[in-house]
Amino acid sequence: MDDNSILDMFFARDERAIRETSEKFGSACSSLAYNILGNTQDAEEVVSDAYLALWNAIPPEKPQFLCAFICGITRKLALKKLRARTAQKRGGIHGGFDAELSECIPAKESVEEEISAKELSVIIDKFLRSLEKTQRIVFIRRYWYMDPIGDIARKLGFGQSKVKMMLLRTRQKLLSELIKEGIYL
Repeated sequence: MDDNSILDMFFARDERAIRETSEKFGSACSSLAYNILGNTQDAEEVVSDAYLALWNAIPPEKPQFLCAFICGITRKLALKKLRARTAQKRGGIHGGFDAELSECIPAKESVEEEISAKELSVIIDKFLRSLEKTQRIVFIRRYWYMDPIGDIARKLGFGQSKVKMMLLRTRQKLLSELIKEGIYL
């Protein structure tokens, strides 16, 4: 079923919209939640919560890209659950992801930095659009979908060392771009 038909079902408040969404995007959502949480039961709970959030969001929202919309909801809920689960622990939210990006993405610690987060988002979007397709895919798979390096390498037919080097160079380019735009760590 196409996205517009599913959206029409949401707007008609037809509960089959959830089933169709699950059939079409369930594996992507489950994979994303599992990559963040590392626990099947928590991932299933997050995906279920994402369907409820989607039901509550549509209407009034009418996303242009339903997959991106539901994956965005799933990612936010999974990160929220991960933060809650690790609230008593010191350090990052997920293994090495924050450590890898901490060298080029500043932490938000003040109101001014919170406001500039929107500006940062615009700069990062522009940066991602400037990358070659393969570099962009690798970067997004790693830092948005939180795919393991081995999975990215397998999907693209690369060795893990090539993926690691691509990520390192892309992070270095991002850091240079941020400095050029006046954003300092």
